[in-house]
Amino acid sequence: MLCLACTCTSAGAAVTLQAPAPDFTLRGPDGRNLRLGEQRGQVVLVNFWASWCGPCRQEMPQLNRLYDKYRSAGLVMLGVNIDDDARVGAATAQRWGVRFPVLLDEQKAVTRLYDLGSMPATVLIDRDGRVRYLHRGWRDGADELYERQIRELVKE
Repeated sequence: MLCLACTCTSAGAAVTLQAPAPDFTLRGPDGRNLRLGEQRGQVVLVNFWASWCGPCRQEMPQLNRLYDKYRSAGLVMLGVNIDDDARVGAATAQRWGVRFPVLLDEQKAVTRLYDLGSMPATVLIDRDGRVRYLHRGWRDGADELYERQIRELVKE
């Protein structure tokens, strides 16, 4: 059985623009923990997704493309999987060919902390750890908007 760790160090309501991104620690399928706060100094895209989410499946190839294109410029991309069974999330990420780190939120603690209200949901965080952009849902062309926002943040 896969063990899941989540430590949420910021209490409060939903994420708001220009506010510090709530810190969290989640475990990946490899068993290693990753803490958001340790990514300070990088631009971070956090994407909340699930295996049962059709739009999530549509956006993954676009997120992979953006990750490949901008990671050398300082982009960190984290996929937070919210499936009830971490094994399903890990298997789905592998089947979908996700190339960026996937974190497992079986208990939904981080999902509740961020309280974004839709699936998929994406949060873009600047190098100072502030939430700069929030996206709820996915639609065709959203990757172009994400790319403009990523370019802006990596240039700062």
